[in-house]
Amino acid sequence: MPSVRFDESWVPGFRSAVRTSTAEGWSVREHRGGMRLQVRQPGASMQTVALPFDWARRSTGDALVRIRNIYALVHDGHTVRSAADLLEGKAPAAVRPWQQAAERFRDQKLLHGNAIQPSTWAKNYEPVVSMAVDLLSATRAPARPEDLLDQCIRDWPPGSRARQIRAQSLTQFLRYCVDREGFPDLWTPPIDLRSHVGMKATSGAVSQKGDPLTDQQILELLAGLPADRIGQRWSDAVRLCSELGLRPIELLHLSVRRDPGTRERHWWCSYRKRSGGGATEPRRLEPLPLIDGNGQVQRWELIERWQAGSITLPPLESGNGAADCLKTYLNRQSAWQQLKQDMAQRGERLVPYSFRHSYSLRCHQRGIDGGSAAAAMGHSYEVHCRSYPWASEAGVVAAFQRARAQAEDLHL
Repeated sequence: MPSVRFDESWVPGFRSAVRTSTAEGWSVREHRGGMRLQVRQPGASMQTVALPFDWARRSTGDALVRIRNIYALVHDGHTVRSAADLLEGKAPAAVRPWQQAAERFRDQKLLHGNAIQPSTWAKNYEPVVSMAVDLLSATRAPARPEDLLDQCIRDWPPGSRARQIRAQSLTQFLRYCVDREGFPDLWTPPIDLRSHVGMKATSGAVSQKGDPLTDQQILELLAGLPADRIGQRWSDAVRLCSELGLRPIELLHLSVRRDPGTRERHWWCSYRKRSGGGATEPRRLEPLPLIDGNGQVQRWELIERWQAGSITLPPLESGNGAADCLKTYLNRQSAWQQLKQDMAQRGERLVPYSFRHSYSLRCHQRGIDGGSAAAAMGHSYEVHCRSYPWASEAGVVAAFQRARAQAEDLHL
């Protein structure tokens, strides 16, 4: 067995991280090549427990997570030993009355806040919450919310809507348990569910890329959306995406600035999109107003309304992100459903990104070069050429007609 060095450079930093992650009296030491956690609490004898990690630099990350979770359970009333056993699956995880919490969560969803229908509870919540309670009450229960999520949604295809709904419903239950029932913070669910929901397999699948809309189609869609207070919020979100060429998530990163010299107002987007090629920079946005079928420019005065506080965005931060929230709302609207059906008959696909695609097409139809359009939209010229519409069929025909006419004029 190789000898274990006790003076390695990583040890002081690791011990310091343990102290700052827990409380006074918590420490870790080497024991027969492994790790042992020691806890000295005022007025009590020292508690120790062996951790299932080698005394090595490579183990420090996992060990620190385990120690933090033990600390959270001890703070909740466990002994160090029972907390360690629980996290290793050697004890039932029913630290809290999960079944009673589930029943109160059901009452909360049905009777308070944005109350749901009993049928919605039965379809979207009850199956996954019941499954979670059964798993959490078992002997070898999941020790982390991430593991619980994966076990409760694995029977549904990655990227499917059913899997997404189950993940969102379980996340709401866990957040309720932490916020309202006093469960340990270690049960706080992850904010980003994408790694759990996954993506649909693309091999042999039809492209999910959306198609652009004409200005008139967007205007007719807006006219068909509800005119009440809630509908107005979503309509303004569509207007902003259409006139500014936004990704839906960029609605959450909008502001208005003034040029230092001219003091003119302009839109600014602070969103940074990360990809394999790096990250896009925050950018100035360039409005491109829509024109209706009669040639009338649509003056929505969005920047003036924004600064006056009369634009209130709809909720866009739940679920799988802003695009998903916008899609969920629009899918419930008859005007969107009809437009989607009409486009499908032409072999076209309608998605929330269609408003952004429409902006790209509008740029080229109005003579804006590809480089300028790409900069305004916040992506590279290469991505712009590869991924965004450059011209409609009618636009191509008109462009070549102009070219032929110019050739005739030169010949004459």
